[in-house]
Amino acid sequence: MRVAMLSYPMLFQRTGGLQVQIHETIAALRTLGVDARLAAPERESLGDYDIVHVFGAINGNHRIVETGRSLGRGVVLSPLIRPSWTAFTGRRERWLDRLVGRLTGWHLQTTYGQIAAGLQGAHRLVALGETERRSIVDAFAIPAARVAVIENGVTQRFFDATPDAFQARFGITGPFVLNVAAVNPHKNQLALARALQGSGTPLVLIGECLSEHRAYLDEVSAATDVRYLGRLPYDDPCLPSAYAAATVFALPSESEVMPLSVMEALAAGTPAVMTNAHSMALPDAGAVVQEHAPHDVARLRGLLTAALAQPAPADGCRRAVAHLRWSIVAEQLMAVYEEVLAESGVTRRAVAVA
Repeated sequence: MRVAMLSYPMLFQRTGGLQVQIHETIAALRTLGVDARLAAPERESLGDYDIVHVFGAINGNHRIVETGRSLGRGVVLSPLIRPSWTAFTGRRERWLDRLVGRLTGWHLQTTYGQIAAGLQGAHRLVALGETERRSIVDAFAIPAARVAVIENGVTQRFFDATPDAFQARFGITGPFVLNVAAVNPHKNQLALARALQGSGTPLVLIGECLSEHRAYLDEVSAATDVRYLGRLPYDDPCLPSAYAAATVFALPSESEVMPLSVMEALAAGTPAVMTNAHSMALPDAGAVVQEHAPHDVARLRGLLTAALAQPAPADGCRRAVAHLRWSIVAEQLMAVYEEVLAESGVTRRAVAVA
């Protein structure tokens, strides 16, 4: 089976959870003998693949879905719909999309219209959790039967992580709060810095900061005991080690879908305090993941204080995500691909993995 993975053109100019998700999905599928790869549409035809798997329903990706269907390929879309999409917002945006269309003679389409076109055009949708599936069904009127729930996986090296490499390189020991994310207002590190102000507990930030957000980083760094380490490559041994070295991992973002960073922290044995605007569903994580509204600094401070005073046991953190392995994700995706091929009548291409 040949599987083309695609997203919007500029995605891989940065490193983040979605980029990691795509690379790890490809690697896991290839261990099953699938010829999965990042497609290069500027020099190859999507018609040479069996499945076109699109990641993200925004930034014009509905056109990739449209092209895959027009070429007669099976199309799977991982839309990454945020929990803010509800039945109410869906009704409102459908009305606005129709209004914009009428006012412009159907020359313009809203973001909602583009997302809906991608969701409707794909043979099958893959949600990262039940919350995302509800958003897809409620806000975009997609039949629930077309949506499979397949959570992200966690790489084994995070389960095996120890603090040694991080402590040796950066000399940071003792209790500290860790945040691994791009530094920008959406990730909301400023709320985290304010919550820890005066606590005497250091805040360690790891992640890329684009030039347009340098002033925001300066504002965050102006707080006491904030240390910014920059971006660490995903394959750097110090990244899983940083999770293992931290006392608490914190992610106060405006919203998330299923953040890999939280799962990786738990795999490394570190409890998490995170935004309640997310689509994660970890039934066994009640004791190791605490939630707060993104701008409720007082609650965030209280949760961090409690977690720092009595961190959840490392074994309990690991157990919460023990079922999330990329090998399982690959097998579940294969089942979806097979269903799509059977339903769409696509002629399978037998090509060995290089």
